[in-house]
Amino acid sequence: MSPLLDPFVRGLVAGGLAAFTLAVARSRAEPPVKWVTFAMAVCVACWMSSESASMWNAMGRPLAVQLVGFLASGAFWLFVLVVFEDRPLRPWAAIPIAILVSMGLAITFLPNRESNLVGAAFNAFSGLLALHVVYVIAGGWRGDLVEGRRRARAALIGVVALFVLVEVVLSFAARFDPGGGWLRFAVGNPYGASILAVLIFAIVAVFLEARASLFAPPRRNGARADPRAEAAERQLLQRLEAFVAAEGWRREGLTIGDLAEALETPEHRLRRLINNRLGHRNFAEFLNASRIAAAQRRLADPVEASTTVAAIAFDLGYGSLGPFNRAFRAATGSTPTEWRRDALQASSGASPISQSAS
Repeated sequence: MSPLLDPFVRGLVAGGLAAFTLAVARSRAEPPVKWVTFAMAVCVACWMSSESASMWNAMGRPLAVQLVGFLASGAFWLFVLVVFEDRPLRPWAAIPIAILVSMGLAITFLPNRESNLVGAAFNAFSGLLALHVVYVIAGGWRGDLVEGRRRARAALIGVVALFVLVEVVLSFAARFDPGGGWLRFAVGNPYGASILAVLIFAIVAVFLEARASLFAPPRRNGARADPRAEAAERQLLQRLEAFVAAEGWRREGLTIGDLAEALETPEHRLRRLINNRLGHRNFAEFLNASRIAAAQRRLADPVEASTTVAAIAFDLGYGSLGPFNRAFRAATGSTPTEWRRDALQASSGASPISQSAS
């Protein structure tokens, strides 16, 4: 095998990552998306460099590059949450990153025996992050209203997550059989690096094609140019508004398929309407808009002061308290309990003034 193949392939990976990062930077993506994409590209590039023995030795084995490379799985995990789930960056997101850094330092500085043990734990933790990526991608596919993002989920991101899992398995196997011929498909060897290069360039191609819808912030589109299509869409919008007014969103476990069946319309038309006309990027966000507004009214009502937060959450269609708390905090910046306390205090403080004024 040519000694130039390995650095050439890794150079292709770096170029693909640079093109991808530039495409996102020039899109209308929100700043957190751009920063997370940049961080993921840097981490993966450092990981690819440190996994190549020839390149690593030629670079002088810089510690900073190695430590950044240890964060590749965590950066990819965070990228998926921010881009595909529209999750805001929260302080808790730094926990997996801190764990990976700590393990990376231990692998670097501990003696061989202890380093190998920590390395096994590092591989296991990276595998768990990859499994969570698969879970997020699969779980959010049905409710994703952005067509370009749905295609990216189905076609590529799951494949990349599978590649990460395979690499974790190969890393475990290398500790027991360092001379195994099948290890040539690990990312530290040219064959494995070539596979990753193909995947990265495929990602770049799909993301460039879907960039406008994938990274654009939510917005509402105006009327259609085609009068007949506009009339049909207006009728569907009226039926949807009637469904919302009748509080059909209270149904627990409601899916976009259920709603499409109730409105007697194809699912893809309903997706396009909610995304393009109402500006929602996923179905859970659409439901939460009505549910959280209703929760705020009930939490601020003194008559319902004795009703538990859990009872309100269940009555509004949430299957458990956790999703309700997360959705409420994302929408208001505070927990339901905090919001209720502040709202009730404000209403009780305003009461004497209103009475004296009357």
